[in-house]
Amino acid sequence: MHTLRFPKFALALLMAGAMLQAGAADLLATVKSRGALKVAMEGTYPPFNYKDQKTGELTGYDVDVARLLASRLGVKVEFVSTEWASILAGLASNKYDVIISQVGVTAKREQAFDFSAPYIYSQPQLIVRKDEKNNYTSLADLKGKRLGVGQGSVYELQAKTVPGIEIKSYPAAPDTMSDLATGRIDAAFNDSLMSAYLLKTSKLPIKAGARVGVVERMAIPFQKGNPQFKAALNQALADAAADGSLKAISIKWFGIDVSKAP
Repeated sequence: MHTLRFPKFALALLMAGAMLQAGAADLLATVKSRGALKVAMEGTYPPFNYKDQKTGELTGYDVDVARLLASRLGVKVEFVSTEWASILAGLASNKYDVIISQVGVTAKREQAFDFSAPYIYSQPQLIVRKDEKNNYTSLADLKGKRLGVGQGSVYELQAKTVPGIEIKSYPAAPDTMSDLATGRIDAAFNDSLMSAYLLKTSKLPIKAGARVGVVERMAIPFQKGNPQFKAALNQALADAAADGSLKAISIKWFGIDVSKAP
């Protein structure tokens, strides 16, 4: 086993860095001064955030929410597209201010980041081929089968808790569905709202399977130690919920209000 040791000068640098972070300006002041909120998202996760095939511009539920919140904060929005597998690491290294890309709230993530109030609720769901004869009603039913999940997603974490499943991780949801349709995997496991959209818009021979697991809370993560930013962001979300703006975006993309807990 390797033991990690820090020489005195390295320890001093770490302590100095911590002191600088403690004395740094609140993110709200930084965003206001810059005049823009830097928002990271996957960009390949319809209908939440993806590129419009005609315009090449980012669109989707998360994109509309990001624009709404930036407007409520009195700034513009700058989008940064990045692969899901590295999106949290990018936030940790200050490459952007927030992530608005269906980030599920977990205890482990809350240890590393602060989160806004949830802005969407959803439940995991299995997706199978239209000619699938097996009736999978739980993850346990997939023991000995190949299951496709999003790389680094909460669905990947949930699937890994069930022994005996052969898990294949994908950087983007469309790739998962393509492999499902061609038989490279036996089922896919993802967000029920995303699944409903893909099933409606895709011509692939796939269909909705059972909903599995608990309802997930999706929120906006950002660096810890920014209480003013957190208060302002949560106030913007609360105001958008109170005046119906958040509900309107939800109805636009899903036909129902997914911004409230079921």
